[in-house]
Amino acid sequence: MDLKKIFPLFSYLFHPLFISVYATLFYFFVTRSYFYPHEIYLILFQVIILTVFLPVSTYFLLKSLGLIRSGIMLSEKKERRLPLAFQAMFFLVLIEHSFAMLSIPELYYFFLGALISSVLALLLLLFHFKASLHMIGLVGFTLFIMGISLHYHIRFVNMIAFFIMAVGAVATSRLYMHAHSMKEIIAGIVIGALPQIALWYYWL
Repeated sequence: MDLKKIFPLFSYLFHPLFISVYATLFYFFVTRSYFYPHEIYLILFQVIILTVFLPVSTYFLLKSLGLIRSGIMLSEKKERRLPLAFQAMFFLVLIEHSFAMLSIPELYYFFLGALISSVLALLLLLFHFKASLHMIGLVGFTLFIMGISLHYHIRFVNMIAFFIMAVGAVATSRLYMHAHSMKEIIAGIVIGALPQIALWYYWL
């Protein structure tokens, strides 16, 4: 088994760009009976635009301007600052405008936690410390699943177990690929977890 081919797969499958879409799809899978189909499609479309298409477009714009030279994983610390700042701005737009049309407290607080995590990661970059964005996103999503399980009294035991193992697999992948140190992995886990857990108080 060639680990060099398998480990990068985890990094791409659980790339931070996709976590918001995964969380939104999971939420509406659980709560689809409470919403009209057009409401689900509208929110999902906005999430995809603001958390995938616009960040990707911003990445290529910055790359064309020579402000980013590394790949999509943004391995250089200084190259992460602008993309993270834009990501935080896109999260803010999503929170302030997209969720104003529908009452979706669970998603609202998930994305508020993601916004706080993004700002914390950006602040650490100002001190030249690179927290793992993969860990921030995946740990936040895993805790969101746990929160939904508690909130709706649905046992997602297998799913939660899978994503806990996925966290370990992605962490191993990032270490194996020399993308992060153990300190950066742990920092990502803490930054991803604390805002989500703190915000449970408001919607659980």
